[in-house]
Parts: sequence; structure tokens; C-alpha cells
Amino acid sequence: MRIAFVGGGTMAEAMIRGILARKLASPSQVAVGEPVAERRRTLERKYQVFTTAQNQEAAGRGDAVVLAVKPQNLPEALASLKGALKPEQTVLSIVAGVRLATLIEGLGHKTVVRVMPNTPGQIGEGVSVWTASAEVGQQGLEMARSIVETLGEQVYVEDEEYLEMATALSASGPAYVFVFIEALIEAGVYLGMPREMAHTLALRTVLGSAMLMKETGESPGRLREMVSSPGGTTVEALLALEDAGFRSAVINAVAAAYEKALELGEPG
Repeated sequence: MRIAFVGGGTMAEAMIRGILARKLASPSQVAVGEPVAERRRTLERKYQVFTTAQNQEAAGRGDAVVLAVKPQNLPEALASLKGALKPEQTVLSIVAGVRLATLIEGLGHKTVVRVMPNTPGQIGEGVSVWTASAEVGQQGLEMARSIVETLGEQVYVEDEEYLEMATALSASGPAYVFVFIEALIEAGVYLGMPREMAHTLALRTVLGSAMLMKETGESPGRLREMVSSPGGTTVEALLALEDAGFRSAVINAVAAAYEKALELGEPG
């Protein structure tokens, strides 16, 4: 499989690393269009892939072309590729907030996949929600799926609206988790615990809890009940969280992110 990247940033590098590790392509089959010379040298040195400053040159080397630029740089990238893509090429966009219709119009190309990854994908532990235009055939879908899986788990949806929801939940979600971890650390320090110790306990608690839920398949409610002894410390803490509106605050935060995602996705 020949894979080209337009943009050679952090997420593109994560995908390149995963593609090579899974042997989806060899280094000679990966091309990257990246304007920053130092970044091109870094990718060449680390992965022995082909790099160029010209997007069209990179795209011409791929059966799949991954758009991995920042949203503010997308108009320039689309303009550089418009009319240059072949019908058999499949474009995958990981650009946040940009809908299929915008990509298709900007590229003058109908075979497009849209992916909403999240930052844990940088270490192969992410989750991505993706969809495709009607013109993407079965072979294109399977190719896209194999590339998306390099970032972690993947969820394919036919309705593009779910990507805006995923933007609010899973794409923005790591920030919510980091705020919670940060609060746990500050709570430990407030109680008199050394910061390094509080950091270790908070991180391992969140990581271990997520893994326990994944491995057991139990609902979060059931696992919460298992920790909560009647009249104990956990119940007292959970009551304080409820009094502070913790649950509704999280729901409102995700809803606010969703509304913003819809706003950003509106044309013009």
C-alpha cells in the first residue's frame, strides 16, 4: 500500500510509526508533504520515508492521501491538491471540524474519508470515529480502516453527525480527564501529600480504573458501587461531588463542546 501525507506533524508521525510497525507499507512506500525543512529532515532520519515541500508531489505517490494539516492551513492544502488527484485515490482527512462536503468541494474529488481521532492516538492508544463519502468502495474502506487502526481503536459510522458528537466526547475528552487528574493531584497536596506522590497515585488510579472497566466489561455504575461501602469515605466523597454538580458539569461541558463543533463546521 502506498500512503502519502499532506502535513508531517505529530498525528501524521504517529500514523507513520504505526503504519511501519504494522507493515502496512515499507518506508519507500510512504511520502510526506511538509513545508518545514527541519521537520522533513526529522521524519527522513527517524523513518527513512520520502519527504518533499510540495503537496502535489507527495500526494502523487499515494493510493491513500492523508490530510494531516492544521485547520488554518487547510484552504492552502486543498488548493494545492485540487484537480491533481486521481479518481482511484482515497483521501483521509484528520482535520478537526471539516465536513465531507467541504473537503469534496475543496479538492474537486469525491472519494473522501473523514476521521476524528484523539490525542492518545499519538501512542497508539486513541479512539477514532470515521465515516466516508458514498463514492468510497469496499477496498477504500478497508484501506482506510487499516490506517485509522494505527492510532488505536476505531468506530465506523455512516452518519457524519456522529463525528461532531465524537469531537465533543472523545476528541476533547482527554482534556477533561487531564483536568480531573490535575484536581486529584491538587487534592493530595492540599491534604499534605508530597506532589510527586500525589501525581503517581492520581495517574495510576485513573489508568487502573479505566483498565479495570475495560477488562471486566462492567458498567461504571456497578464498579462505583463495588468501591462504595455503606457509610464509608467513598460515599461521603461521592455526596460532595453530587452537591457540587459534578455529573451535570461534565454533561454540560460535553454539550457545550458539541455546540461549538457544530458552529465550527458550518460553511463560510
